[in-house]
Amino acid sequence: MPAATQELRRILDKKVLKECVHCGLCLDYCPTYRVLGHEADSPRGRIYQVRQVYEGKVAPDDADFREHIYACLDCRACMTACPSGVNYGAIVEAARAIAEPISPSEKTVGRAVLGSIFTRKPLLDIAGMGLRVYQRSGLQSAVRKSRVLNVLPHRLREMEAMLGPTQGGIRRYVAPRMTRARGQRRFRVGFIEGCIMPQFFGDTNAATVRVLAANGCEVYSPPKQCCCGALQMHTGDRETARELARRNVDAFGPLQLDAIIINAAGCGSTLKEYGHLLSDDPQYAERAAAFASRVKDVSEFLAAIDLVPPMHPVPLRVTYQDACHLVHGQGIRNQPRKLLKQIPELELVEMKDSDVCCGSAGIYNLTHPDVSVELLDQKMEHVLATGASTVVAPNPGCSMQLAYGAQRAGVDLRLVHVVDLLDRAYRGNV
Repeated sequence: MPAATQELRRILDKKVLKECVHCGLCLDYCPTYRVLGHEADSPRGRIYQVRQVYEGKVAPDDADFREHIYACLDCRACMTACPSGVNYGAIVEAARAIAEPISPSEKTVGRAVLGSIFTRKPLLDIAGMGLRVYQRSGLQSAVRKSRVLNVLPHRLREMEAMLGPTQGGIRRYVAPRMTRARGQRRFRVGFIEGCIMPQFFGDTNAATVRVLAANGCEVYSPPKQCCCGALQMHTGDRETARELARRNVDAFGPLQLDAIIINAAGCGSTLKEYGHLLSDDPQYAERAAAFASRVKDVSEFLAAIDLVPPMHPVPLRVTYQDACHLVHGQGIRNQPRKLLKQIPELELVEMKDSDVCCGSAGIYNLTHPDVSVELLDQKMEHVLATGASTVVAPNPGCSMQLAYGAQRAGVDLRLVHVVDLLDRAYRGNV
């Protein structure tokens, strides 16, 4: 039996595969099935293929198996639709842990980039600063107006086009190690900065800390925290994800926190799975489970407490994009909307299919651009139909993807996080 098959049996309980009764109720909810139309690119079809590998009937290096496993967005819409409660996310991530990607782009982005840059803050800082200089200096604008990009391969031109505008100054935002609560302290919370958020969305991170403090939270952000491991998990690099999980458990463990706050949906979904990810590690299993139990998305946390009422009006018409790993991965749907509805003069207009993937899906827009763009174009059609000037998106990947969609459509569209609007409602037009 191949070693990869043995590894699959070690990390995935067969009873999870048997929970699927092949009813097909997931098919209409699966974006890749709707776009590609192949049974093998549906949740039911992929579970069947994983079971074939599990039972030794198909080799783990089979090209068709690998192709269909990596064609999945891992959006988990099927889990919301499934009446049997099949943990499809665990199945596809276990399969990717033993199935080497086929395409060069998946191997390059999924292993070299995620394994080197995202796990090392100094390298990520250099890359992030380079991007901000590229944008702030006017070089990006000049390059796009010239014909320089035309000499690049099509894929590189698309990747450059996906570089949405970054927030803040030349240097990345660094959250203070400790921020005192405004007024009486009600909670003691940790804040996970993330790796993409400080580089691209520093203003949102700063707003998160301010909004938490305004609601009586003493906020701690330990300097030894690191990347959560979400992108590594999605691309099958389970061991790197486990090591990152250990580092975060060590960083936050001694702080005695009421909650650990995250403002990026994809990160939050992975952080909440640390208990499962490290369940076989005798030194970390108990601590990882305790860590995971305290993780809260910022909207989940704020909606559950007695929110300090926002006083300043924010006269905007907005629509809300449900991030897949928030609505399907964590079951958080109403909480962000509840917060938005408490902001004076803010008009929330729901878009059609708000909980269908926008096509970002981690690095999917880089590895499967054709499917990604088709999903993005569908999403932009629904966004524009609302007449909203602003889209609220609770995940950095969604924000960058939708900014790219606005650029493709030639429209002026602002992308914000729920906490950006709450912060404005607390502080006024500052």
